[in-house]
Amino acid sequence: MSKISSFVKENRKAQGLTQEQFAAKAGVGLRFVRDLEQGKETVRMDKVNKVLAYFGYECVPGKKVQE
Repeated sequence: MSKISSFVKENRKAQGLTQEQFAAKAGVGLRFVRDLEQGKETVRMDKVNKVLAYFGYECVPGKKVQE
């Protein structure tokens, strides 16, 4: 989840949005944005995709990438 967390945080900041502003624009709660950016592993994938859709992306099932 760390890659998604970093992606969201970096892109949100690049747009000059606070977590609260971003949550409102993406249609999710502030707590969800905080949990996601902190790398919480038990976030709901439908909400992850809602957040990613704001940037024109989505998360799909696939093989785990070795880091």
